[in-house]
Amino acid sequence: MSMQQEIIAALGVKPVIDPEAEVRSRVDFLKAYVRQAKAQGLLIAISGGVDSAVAAGLCKRATDELTAEAGREFITLGVYQPYGVQEDIAHSYAVAEAFGLTHTVETNIEEAVDEIALEVEHSLKALGQSRHITYQGKGNVKARTRMVMQYALAFEHNLLVVGTDHASEAIAGFYTKWGDGAVDITPMSTLNKRQVRQVAAYLGVPAEIIGKAPTAGLWPGQTDEAELGVTYDENSDYLEGKPVAPEAAAKLEAHYRRTAHKRNVIPGI
Repeated sequence: MSMQQEIIAALGVKPVIDPEAEVRSRVDFLKAYVRQAKAQGLLIAISGGVDSAVAAGLCKRATDELTAEAGREFITLGVYQPYGVQEDIAHSYAVAEAFGLTHTVETNIEEAVDEIALEVEHSLKALGQSRHITYQGKGNVKARTRMVMQYALAFEHNLLVVGTDHASEAIAGFYTKWGDGAVDITPMSTLNKRQVRQVAAYLGVPAEIIGKAPTAGLWPGQTDEAELGVTYDENSDYLEGKPVAPEAAAKLEAHYRRTAHKRNVIPGI
């Protein structure tokens, strides 16, 4: 078995999907987990990108169906989490409007992140390093602060925190450990980026969101493809078992090996 085949098997990606069937199975998955956990619903952070838009659509369908079936309210809480001014925050609000989310809240993380960064810089100075925290390090603080806020809100409302991770991110370990990778349930984990977009179109995600350049939004000008050095088309082709350029395959496999610790259970002895 080639490494490509091993990765595809490990991540569970299909070469072709039926968006309608994928939505049905993933909504059922969410509903079953909410019932099992005796939760009141789901919480999804809506970033303005296609991944969180799809997750929001799946969550809203799941909680609407649970409400109808149980005769009591289950909710999807949409959380907007800008750092200061977010240029594309309108896309976050557009997602909520597209899916009829009536429970939403905005929690700006700027002050919390800046306070943590300042404390880190005090600690660095005490260690003999008079410098600012790196922009990558601050990006990780942003991701982890967002998740702290999500779990605090989820606890107060008995909700499960939903992740937006999918196979195209998993192969590259393209998420922050204990940040956006720290969730209760991931309803998109076996989809690649191309398939996420197919599901997005089926669900009715606004076209401008489906087509925008993917970014984690952790620092100005950051884009996923520039950071990874591989396009999402190449990434998706690889995960669908198609041939890709040797350079792209080598980069994806190197990312996969290097980030194994993110996908593995915490080791112990």
